[in-house]
Amino acid sequence: MSEALIGFAAVFALALLRVPLAFAMGAVGYVGLGLLRGWGPTAAGAAQVVYDTGFAYTLSVVPLFILMGNLVARAGLADELFRAAFVFVGHRRGGLAHATVIACAGFGAICGSSIATAATMSKVAYPPMKQLGYADYLSTGVIAAGGTLGIMIPPSTIMVIYGIVTETNIGRLFAAGVLPGLLCALLLMGGVVLIVHRDPAAGPAAARTPWPQRWVALRQIWGVLLLVAVVLGGIYGGWFTATEGAGIGAAGAFGFALARRALTLKTLVEVLVESARTTAMLFTILIAATLFSNFVNFTSMPNDLKDGITQLALPPLALIAAMMAVYVVLGTIMEELTMVLLTLPVFFPVVTALGFDPVWFGVLIVLVVQVGLISPPVGMNMFVMKALLKDVAMGAIFRGSALFCVPLAIGLVLVLLFPAIALWLPGLMK
Repeated sequence: MSEALIGFAAVFALALLRVPLAFAMGAVGYVGLGLLRGWGPTAAGAAQVVYDTGFAYTLSVVPLFILMGNLVARAGLADELFRAAFVFVGHRRGGLAHATVIACAGFGAICGSSIATAATMSKVAYPPMKQLGYADYLSTGVIAAGGTLGIMIPPSTIMVIYGIVTETNIGRLFAAGVLPGLLCALLLMGGVVLIVHRDPAAGPAAARTPWPQRWVALRQIWGVLLLVAVVLGGIYGGWFTATEGAGIGAAGAFGFALARRALTLKTLVEVLVESARTTAMLFTILIAATLFSNFVNFTSMPNDLKDGITQLALPPLALIAAMMAVYVVLGTIMEELTMVLLTLPVFFPVVTALGFDPVWFGVLIVLVVQVGLISPPVGMNMFVMKALLKDVAMGAIFRGSALFCVPLAIGLVLVLLFPAIALWLPGLMK
Protein backbone atom coordinates (compact mmCIF):
# COMPACT_ATOMS: atom_id res chain seq x y z
CA MET A 1 0.00 0.00 0.00
CA SER A 2 2.91 2.37 0.68
CA GLU A 3 3.96 2.23 -2.99
CA ALA A 4 0.53 3.45 -4.09
CA LEU A 5 0.54 6.28 -1.54
CA ILE A 6 3.93 7.40 -2.81
CA GLY A 7 2.54 7.27 -6.33
CA PHE A 8 -0.42 9.51 -5.44
CA ALA A 9 1.91 11.93 -3.67
CA ALA A 10 4.15 12.03 -6.75
CA VAL A 11 1.18 12.78 -9.04
CA PHE A 12 0.04 15.69 -6.88
CA ALA A 13 3.60 16.99 -6.54
CA LEU A 14 3.99 17.02 -10.32
CA ALA A 15 0.60 18.73 -10.65
CA LEU A 16 1.76 21.48 -8.27
CA LEU A 17 4.78 21.93 -10.54
CA ARG A 18 2.28 22.60 -13.37
CA VAL A 19 2.95 19.30 -15.13
CA PRO A 20 -0.30 18.34 -16.98
CA LEU A 21 -2.11 15.69 -14.96
CA ALA A 22 -2.24 13.28 -17.89
CA PHE A 23 1.55 13.31 -18.19
CA ALA A 24 1.94 13.16 -14.41
CA MET A 25 -0.28 10.08 -14.09
CA GLY A 26 1.32 8.34 -17.07
CA ALA A 27 4.87 9.00 -15.89
CA VAL A 28 4.22 7.92 -12.29
CA GLY A 29 2.33 4.81 -13.41
CA TYR A 30 5.08 3.80 -15.83
CA VAL A 31 7.94 4.39 -13.39
CA GLY A 32 6.06 2.73 -10.54
CA LEU A 33 5.32 -0.40 -12.57
CA GLY A 34 8.91 -0.41 -13.82
CA LEU A 35 10.25 -0.45 -10.29
CA LEU A 36 7.80 -3.15 -9.17
CA ARG A 37 7.66 -5.43 -12.23
CA GLY A 38 10.75 -4.62 -14.21
CA TRP A 39 11.24 -2.33 -17.18
CA GLY A 40 10.79 -4.91 -19.91
CA PRO A 41 7.29 -6.08 -18.89
CA THR A 42 6.32 -2.48 -18.12
CA ALA A 43 7.31 -1.26 -21.59
CA ALA A 44 5.38 -4.12 -23.21
CA GLY A 45 2.35 -3.44 -21.01
CA ALA A 46 2.40 0.29 -21.81
CA ALA A 47 2.56 -0.40 -25.53
CA GLN A 48 -0.39 -2.78 -25.18
CA VAL A 49 -2.40 -0.15 -23.29
CA VAL A 50 -1.82 2.41 -26.05
CA TYR A 51 -2.76 -0.13 -28.75
CA ASP A 52 -5.86 -1.39 -26.95
CA THR A 53 -7.09 2.14 -26.24
CA GLY A 54 -6.56 3.34 -29.79
CA PHE A 55 -8.24 0.34 -31.40
CA ALA A 56 -11.03 -0.33 -28.87
CA TYR A 57 -14.36 -0.51 -30.72
CA THR A 58 -16.34 0.63 -27.68
CA LEU A 59 -14.22 3.77 -27.37
CA SER A 60 -15.28 4.91 -30.83
CA VAL A 61 -18.41 6.21 -29.12
CA VAL A 62 -16.31 9.11 -27.73
CA PRO A 63 -15.23 10.80 -31.01
CA LEU A 64 -18.62 10.12 -32.58
CA PHE A 65 -20.56 11.88 -29.82
CA ILE A 66 -18.01 14.72 -29.83
CA LEU A 67 -18.46 15.08 -33.59
CA MET A 68 -22.24 15.04 -33.18
CA GLY A 69 -22.10 17.86 -30.64
CA ASN A 70 -19.71 19.99 -32.70
CA LEU A 71 -21.77 19.63 -35.88
CA VAL A 72 -25.04 20.59 -34.23
CA ALA A 73 -23.39 23.44 -32.32
CA ARG A 74 -22.01 24.88 -35.58
CA ALA A 75 -25.55 24.76 -36.97
CA GLY A 76 -26.61 27.36 -34.38
CA LEU A 77 -28.57 25.05 -32.10
CA ALA A 78 -27.51 26.76 -28.86
CA ASP A 79 -28.98 30.09 -29.96
CA GLU A 80 -32.22 28.49 -31.07
CA LEU A 81 -32.58 26.40 -27.91
CA PHE A 82 -32.16 29.53 -25.81
CA ARG A 83 -34.61 31.42 -28.02
CA ALA A 84 -37.21 28.65 -27.78
CA ALA A 85 -36.92 28.56 -23.99
CA PHE A 86 -36.93 32.35 -23.74
CA VAL A 87 -40.18 32.87 -25.64
CA PHE A 88 -42.00 30.56 -23.21
CA VAL A 89 -40.56 31.67 -19.84
CA GLY A 90 -38.80 34.99 -20.52
CA HIS A 91 -41.78 37.08 -19.39
CA ARG A 92 -41.45 35.80 -15.83
CA ARG A 93 -39.16 37.29 -13.22
CA GLY A 94 -35.85 35.53 -13.67
CA GLY A 95 -37.17 34.16 -16.96
CA LEU A 96 -33.91 34.54 -18.86
CA ALA A 97 -32.13 32.57 -16.14
CA HIS A 98 -34.78 29.84 -16.40
CA ALA A 99 -34.33 29.85 -20.18
CA THR A 100 -30.58 29.44 -19.69
CA VAL A 101 -31.05 26.33 -17.55
CA ILE A 102 -33.48 24.83 -20.09
CA ALA A 103 -31.14 25.62 -22.99
CA CYS A 104 -28.17 24.14 -21.09
CA ALA A 105 -30.14 20.95 -20.52
CA GLY A 106 -31.04 20.76 -24.20
CA PHE A 107 -27.51 21.52 -25.37
CA GLY A 108 -26.14 18.97 -22.87
CA ALA A 109 -28.20 16.33 -24.64
CA ILE A 110 -25.95 16.66 -27.69
CA CYS A 111 -22.71 17.92 -26.16
CA GLY A 112 -21.56 15.73 -23.24
CA SER A 113 -19.15 18.30 -21.76
CA SER A 114 -19.79 20.76 -18.94
CA ILE A 115 -17.05 23.18 -19.96
CA ALA A 116 -18.21 23.24 -23.58
CA THR A 117 -21.81 23.80 -22.50
CA ALA A 118 -20.86 26.64 -20.15
CA ALA A 119 -18.60 28.24 -22.77
CA THR A 120 -21.25 28.06 -25.49
CA MET A 121 -24.08 29.36 -23.32
CA SER A 122 -21.97 32.23 -22.00
CA LYS A 123 -21.84 33.56 -25.57
CA VAL A 124 -25.55 32.95 -26.14
CA ALA A 125 -27.25 33.74 -22.83
CA TYR A 126 -25.09 36.37 -21.11
CA PRO A 127 -25.54 39.26 -23.63
CA PRO A 128 -29.38 39.29 -23.45
CA MET A 129 -29.29 38.99 -19.66
CA LYS A 130 -26.81 41.88 -19.48
CA GLN A 131 -28.96 43.94 -21.85
CA LEU A 132 -32.08 43.36 -19.73
CA GLY A 133 -30.26 44.43 -16.55
CA TYR A 134 -29.60 41.09 -14.84
CA ALA A 135 -27.15 41.10 -11.94
CA ASP A 136 -23.80 39.63 -12.95
CA TYR A 137 -23.78 37.20 -10.05
CA LEU A 138 -27.08 35.66 -11.20
CA SER A 139 -26.29 35.53 -14.92
CA THR A 140 -22.79 34.06 -14.54
CA GLY A 141 -23.82 31.73 -11.73
CA VAL A 142 -26.73 30.23 -13.65
CA ILE A 143 -24.60 29.76 -16.79
CA ALA A 144 -21.80 28.06 -14.82
CA ALA A 145 -24.25 25.83 -12.95
CA GLY A 146 -26.37 25.09 -16.01
CA GLY A 147 -23.21 24.10 -17.87
CA THR A 148 -22.71 21.22 -15.46
CA LEU A 149 -25.85 19.60 -16.91
CA GLY A 150 -23.72 18.77 -19.96
CA ILE A 151 -22.08 15.86 -18.12
CA MET A 152 -25.26 14.51 -16.53
CA ILE A 153 -27.88 14.54 -19.28
CA PRO A 154 -26.85 11.86 -21.79
CA PRO A 155 -24.83 11.48 -23.88
CA SER A 156 -22.10 12.18 -21.33
CA THR A 157 -18.39 11.77 -21.99
CA ILE A 158 -17.69 11.02 -18.33
CA MET A 159 -20.37 8.31 -18.26
CA VAL A 160 -18.90 6.70 -21.39
CA ILE A 161 -15.39 6.62 -19.92
CA TYR A 162 -16.69 5.43 -16.55
CA GLY A 163 -18.66 2.65 -18.23
CA ILE A 164 -15.64 1.49 -20.24
CA VAL A 165 -13.21 1.59 -17.31
CA THR A 166 -15.55 -0.16 -14.87
CA GLU A 167 -17.18 -2.43 -17.50
CA THR A 168 -20.60 -0.98 -16.70
CA ASN A 169 -23.26 -0.94 -19.42
CA ILE A 170 -23.17 2.49 -21.08
CA GLY A 171 -26.81 2.34 -22.15
CA ARG A 172 -27.87 1.78 -18.55
CA LEU A 173 -25.67 4.68 -17.43
CA PHE A 174 -27.28 6.96 -20.01
CA ALA A 175 -30.75 5.93 -18.86
CA ALA A 176 -29.72 6.46 -15.23
CA GLY A 177 -28.64 10.03 -15.96
CA VAL A 178 -31.96 11.21 -17.40
CA LEU A 179 -34.04 11.67 -14.22
CA PRO A 180 -31.16 13.05 -12.08
CA GLY A 181 -30.35 15.47 -14.91
CA LEU A 182 -33.94 16.71 -15.07
CA LEU A 183 -34.03 16.86 -11.27
CA CYS A 184 -30.91 19.04 -11.23
CA ALA A 185 -32.41 21.33 -13.88
CA LEU A 186 -35.57 21.76 -11.81
CA LEU A 187 -33.53 22.40 -8.66
CA LEU A 188 -31.46 25.05 -10.44
CA MET A 189 -34.65 26.73 -11.63
CA GLY A 190 -35.90 26.58 -8.05
CA GLY A 191 -32.68 28.31 -7.02
CA VAL A 192 -33.39 31.07 -9.54
CA VAL A 193 -36.88 31.53 -8.06
CA LEU A 194 -35.45 31.96 -4.56
CA ILE A 195 -32.74 34.38 -5.72
CA VAL A 196 -35.12 36.68 -7.60
CA HIS A 197 -37.63 36.50 -4.73
CA ARG A 198 -34.93 37.76 -2.37
CA ASP A 199 -33.45 40.21 -4.90
CA PRO A 200 -36.13 41.13 -7.50
CA ALA A 201 -33.81 43.57 -9.30
CA ALA A 202 -31.35 40.75 -10.05
CA GLY A 203 -33.60 39.16 -12.67
CA PRO A 204 -36.21 41.48 -14.24
CA ALA A 205 -38.89 40.06 -16.50
CA ALA A 206 -38.90 40.53 -20.26
CA ALA A 207 -41.88 41.24 -22.49
CA ARG A 208 -44.35 38.44 -23.15
CA THR A 209 -43.93 36.72 -26.53
CA PRO A 210 -47.08 36.08 -28.62
CA TRP A 211 -48.02 32.46 -29.27
CA PRO A 212 -47.37 32.57 -33.05
CA GLN A 213 -43.73 33.45 -32.36
CA ARG A 214 -43.52 30.66 -29.79
CA TRP A 215 -44.57 28.07 -32.37
CA VAL A 216 -42.01 29.44 -34.83
CA ALA A 217 -39.27 29.07 -32.21
CA LEU A 218 -40.32 25.46 -31.52
CA ARG A 219 -40.30 24.57 -35.22
CA GLN A 220 -36.69 25.70 -35.47
CA ILE A 221 -35.48 23.05 -33.02
CA TRP A 222 -37.70 20.08 -33.83
CA GLY A 223 -35.08 18.40 -36.04
CA VAL A 224 -32.35 18.13 -33.45
CA LEU A 225 -34.85 17.15 -30.74
CA LEU A 226 -35.93 14.30 -32.99
CA LEU A 227 -32.28 13.34 -33.49
CA VAL A 228 -31.64 13.20 -29.74
CA ALA A 229 -34.86 11.23 -29.19
CA VAL A 230 -33.90 8.68 -31.85
CA VAL A 231 -30.36 8.22 -30.53
CA LEU A 232 -31.18 7.98 -26.83
CA GLY A 233 -34.49 6.21 -27.41
CA GLY A 234 -32.79 3.60 -29.58
CA ILE A 235 -30.11 2.97 -26.96
CA TYR A 236 -32.70 2.89 -24.17
CA GLY A 237 -35.03 0.61 -26.13
CA GLY A 238 -32.25 -1.83 -26.97
CA TRP A 239 -32.51 -1.30 -30.73
CA PHE A 240 -28.82 -0.50 -31.01
CA THR A 241 -25.75 -0.17 -28.83
CA ALA A 242 -24.30 3.09 -27.55
CA THR A 243 -21.57 2.95 -30.21
CA GLU A 244 -24.11 2.42 -32.99
CA GLY A 245 -26.25 5.19 -31.54
CA ALA A 246 -23.27 7.54 -31.59
CA GLY A 247 -22.71 6.74 -35.26
CA ILE A 248 -26.37 7.42 -36.07
CA GLY A 249 -26.19 10.64 -34.08
CA ALA A 250 -23.07 11.88 -35.88
CA ALA A 251 -24.58 11.07 -39.29
CA GLY A 252 -27.85 12.74 -38.34
CA ALA A 253 -26.03 15.84 -37.05
CA PHE A 254 -24.10 16.03 -40.33
CA GLY A 255 -27.38 15.94 -42.25
CA PHE A 256 -28.90 18.50 -39.88
CA ALA A 257 -25.98 20.91 -40.42
CA LEU A 258 -26.15 20.41 -44.19
CA ALA A 259 -29.88 21.09 -44.23
CA ARG A 260 -29.25 24.30 -42.31
CA ARG A 261 -26.57 25.29 -44.85
CA ALA A 262 -24.23 25.76 -41.90
CA LEU A 263 -21.39 23.70 -43.39
CA THR A 264 -18.82 24.90 -45.84
CA LEU A 265 -15.64 23.03 -46.64
CA LYS A 266 -13.73 25.30 -44.28
CA THR A 267 -16.27 24.84 -41.48
CA LEU A 268 -16.28 21.07 -41.94
CA VAL A 269 -12.49 20.96 -41.66
CA GLU A 270 -12.64 23.10 -38.51
CA VAL A 271 -15.25 20.77 -36.97
CA LEU A 272 -13.22 17.67 -37.79
CA VAL A 273 -9.99 19.20 -36.44
CA GLU A 274 -11.72 20.37 -33.26
CA SER A 275 -13.28 16.93 -32.73
CA ALA A 276 -9.94 15.21 -33.35
CA ARG A 277 -8.18 17.54 -30.92
CA THR A 278 -10.74 16.91 -28.17
CA THR A 279 -10.64 13.16 -28.80
CA ALA A 280 -6.85 13.12 -28.64
CA MET A 281 -6.94 14.95 -25.32
CA LEU A 282 -9.45 12.48 -23.85
CA PHE A 283 -7.56 9.45 -25.13
CA THR A 284 -4.30 10.81 -23.72
CA ILE A 285 -5.91 11.21 -20.33
CA LEU A 286 -7.44 7.73 -20.57
CA ILE A 287 -4.14 6.06 -21.54
CA ALA A 288 -2.28 7.85 -18.73
CA ALA A 289 -4.98 6.99 -16.20
CA THR A 290 -4.92 3.33 -17.31
CA LEU A 291 -1.14 3.18 -16.76
CA PHE A 292 -1.55 4.71 -13.32
CA SER A 293 -4.50 2.42 -12.55
CA ASN A 294 -2.42 -0.64 -13.50
CA PHE A 295 0.28 0.53 -11.10
CA VAL A 296 -2.20 1.05 -8.24
CA ASN A 297 -3.88 -2.31 -8.89
CA PHE A 298 -0.47 -4.03 -8.87
CA THR A 299 0.09 -2.78 -5.32
CA SER A 300 -1.89 -4.05 -2.37
CA MET A 301 -3.78 -0.76 -1.90
CA PRO A 302 -7.19 -1.71 -3.42
CA ASN A 303 -7.42 -4.97 -1.47
CA ASP A 304 -6.12 -3.39 1.73
CA LEU A 305 -8.68 -0.61 1.52
CA LYS A 306 -11.47 -3.01 0.65
CA ASP A 307 -10.62 -5.32 3.55
CA GLY A 308 -10.18 -2.46 6.00
CA ILE A 309 -13.41 -0.70 5.09
CA THR A 310 -15.52 -3.85 5.11
CA GLN A 311 -14.30 -4.56 8.65
CA LEU A 312 -15.38 -1.15 9.92
CA ALA A 313 -18.69 -0.72 11.69
CA LEU A 314 -19.58 2.41 9.73
CA PRO A 315 -22.83 2.35 7.72
CA PRO A 316 -22.16 1.76 4.01
CA LEU A 317 -23.92 5.02 3.04
CA ALA A 318 -21.59 6.93 5.36
CA LEU A 319 -18.61 5.55 3.44
CA ILE A 320 -20.16 6.58 0.12
CA ALA A 321 -20.83 10.04 1.57
CA ALA A 322 -17.16 10.29 2.58
CA MET A 323 -16.13 9.44 -1.00
CA MET A 324 -18.45 12.15 -2.27
CA ALA A 325 -16.78 14.68 0.05
CA VAL A 326 -13.39 13.74 -1.41
CA TYR A 327 -14.75 14.30 -4.92
CA VAL A 328 -16.10 17.75 -4.01
CA VAL A 329 -12.66 18.81 -2.80
CA LEU A 330 -10.85 17.35 -5.82
CA GLY A 331 -13.39 18.88 -8.18
CA THR A 332 -12.29 22.37 -7.17
CA ILE A 333 -8.70 21.79 -8.36
CA MET A 334 -8.91 19.15 -11.12
CA GLU A 335 -10.46 18.63 -14.54
CA GLU A 336 -13.43 16.29 -14.07
CA LEU A 337 -12.36 13.34 -16.21
CA THR A 338 -8.85 13.26 -14.76
CA MET A 339 -10.25 13.33 -11.23
CA VAL A 340 -12.59 10.42 -11.89
CA LEU A 341 -9.97 8.27 -13.58
CA LEU A 342 -7.44 8.99 -10.83
CA THR A 343 -9.75 7.86 -8.03
CA LEU A 344 -11.65 4.95 -9.60
CA PRO A 345 -8.87 2.37 -8.96
CA VAL A 346 -9.20 3.11 -5.25
CA PHE A 347 -12.92 3.71 -4.78
CA PHE A 348 -14.58 1.33 -7.22
CA PRO A 349 -13.39 -1.96 -5.61
CA VAL A 350 -14.72 -0.68 -2.28
CA VAL A 351 -18.10 0.21 -3.82
CA THR A 352 -18.51 -3.23 -5.39
CA ALA A 353 -17.38 -4.94 -2.17
CA LEU A 354 -20.12 -3.09 -0.29
CA GLY A 355 -22.67 -4.39 -2.80
CA PHE A 356 -23.71 -1.08 -4.35
CA ASP A 357 -24.92 -0.82 -7.95
CA PRO A 358 -22.12 0.51 -10.20
CA VAL A 359 -24.70 2.41 -12.28
CA TRP A 360 -25.90 4.29 -9.19
CA PHE A 361 -22.33 5.05 -8.13
CA GLY A 362 -21.55 6.36 -11.61
CA VAL A 363 -24.45 8.81 -11.37
CA LEU A 364 -23.28 9.90 -7.92
CA ILE A 365 -19.81 10.60 -9.30
CA VAL A 366 -21.23 12.80 -12.04
CA LEU A 367 -23.44 14.65 -9.53
CA VAL A 368 -20.54 15.37 -7.21
CA VAL A 369 -18.36 16.46 -10.12
CA GLN A 370 -21.11 18.95 -11.00
CA VAL A 371 -20.80 20.49 -7.53
CA GLY A 372 -17.00 20.57 -7.77
CA LEU A 373 -17.08 22.37 -11.12
CA ILE A 374 -18.74 25.44 -9.57
CA SER A 375 -17.25 25.26 -6.07
CA PRO A 376 -15.01 28.23 -5.18
CA PRO A 377 -12.15 28.94 -5.17
CA VAL A 378 -11.07 27.14 -8.34
CA GLY A 379 -14.02 25.32 -9.89
CA MET A 380 -13.32 24.90 -13.60
CA ASN A 381 -16.61 26.35 -14.89
CA MET A 382 -16.04 29.59 -12.99
CA PHE A 383 -12.74 30.16 -14.75
CA VAL A 384 -14.40 29.43 -18.09
CA MET A 385 -16.81 32.25 -17.26
CA LYS A 386 -13.99 34.63 -16.34
CA ALA A 387 -11.97 33.79 -19.46
CA LEU A 388 -14.92 34.53 -21.74
CA LEU A 389 -16.50 37.41 -19.80
CA LYS A 390 -13.47 39.49 -18.95
CA ASP A 391 -15.48 42.53 -17.81
CA VAL A 392 -17.27 40.57 -15.06
CA ALA A 393 -15.68 40.68 -11.62
CA MET A 394 -14.42 37.37 -10.29
CA GLY A 395 -16.21 38.07 -7.01
CA ALA A 396 -19.57 38.14 -8.81
CA ILE A 397 -18.83 34.81 -10.49
CA PHE A 398 -17.80 33.29 -7.15
CA ARG A 399 -20.94 34.58 -5.47
CA GLY A 400 -23.31 33.28 -8.12
CA SER A 401 -21.60 29.91 -8.41
CA ALA A 402 -21.61 29.39 -4.64
CA LEU A 403 -25.35 30.06 -4.52
CA PHE A 404 -26.05 27.42 -7.17
CA CYS A 405 -23.88 24.85 -5.42
CA VAL A 406 -26.76 24.40 -2.98
CA PRO A 407 -29.39 23.09 -5.49
CA LEU A 408 -26.84 20.68 -7.01
CA ALA A 409 -25.83 19.48 -3.54
CA ILE A 410 -29.50 18.85 -2.75
CA GLY A 411 -29.76 16.77 -5.92
CA LEU A 412 -26.72 14.75 -4.86
CA VAL A 413 -28.21 14.07 -1.42
CA LEU A 414 -31.56 13.04 -2.91
CA VAL A 415 -29.98 10.51 -5.30
CA LEU A 416 -27.73 9.27 -2.49
CA LEU A 417 -30.70 8.65 -0.19
CA PHE A 418 -33.13 7.50 -2.91
CA PRO A 419 -31.21 5.37 -5.48
CA ALA A 420 -34.45 4.67 -7.36
CA ILE A 421 -34.18 8.17 -8.89
CA ALA A 422 -31.21 6.90 -10.89
CA LEU A 423 -32.06 3.20 -11.15
CA TRP A 424 -35.75 3.25 -12.14
CA LEU A 425 -35.25 3.88 -15.86
CA PRO A 426 -32.32 1.42 -16.24
CA GLY A 427 -34.50 -1.19 -14.58
CA LEU A 428 -37.01 -0.86 -17.42
CA MET A 429 -34.44 -1.27 -20.18
CA LYS A 430 -34.57 -4.18 -22.58
